[in-house]
Amino acid sequence: MIEIRWHGRGGQGAWTASNIVAMAAALEGKHVQSFPAFGPERSGAPMLSFTRISDEPIEVHSMIYEPDVAVVLDYTLLSPSIVSGLKKGGTIVTNYAGTVDQVLGKLGVRRGGDYKVILVPASKLALEILRANITNTAMIGGLLRHGGIVKWESVEKAVKARFKGPVAEKNISLIKRAYEESLEV
Repeated sequence: MIEIRWHGRGGQGAWTASNIVAMAAALEGKHVQSFPAFGPERSGAPMLSFTRISDEPIEVHSMIYEPDVAVVLDYTLLSPSIVSGLKKGGTIVTNYAGTVDQVLGKLGVRRGGDYKVILVPASKLALEILRANITNTAMIGGLLRHGGIVKWESVEKAVKARFKGPVAEKNISLIKRAYEESLEV
């Protein structure tokens, strides 16, 4: 089973991204869960979303405390808490602004350490392609760099099921560019 914890702020689409990845996995015949963890917080408040993907039925129904992957949509959320519970050898996929060393410092991790870090210029690309700082689908592109989670074709189908027409096409373009421009450190 692959477990993904998404870190975002209310209204940024972390749960939508989680759902798209879950839909893509379901199209591949996998068992999936996608759910948020938030209460009556205001828009912009930190929130979590979760994705589980498995070849077998999923028996557990709780938040994900020890994810394989942590995805961070908003670089202002970068802190050592992102790494909390992340499995050794796990991956952090983060939107970033600044230098690699600044991002690693904010996370409290080092190059060549216990985690793989994938940096995604999600805000820059979202502003360029969507004309809005909506980074959720860009982060899916970074997640695809992790490898082995879902196939590109399945993501494209899931995006087209979630969004229609030009909105779907722009988001597909954003995912592709984010995949291409992501940097693994």
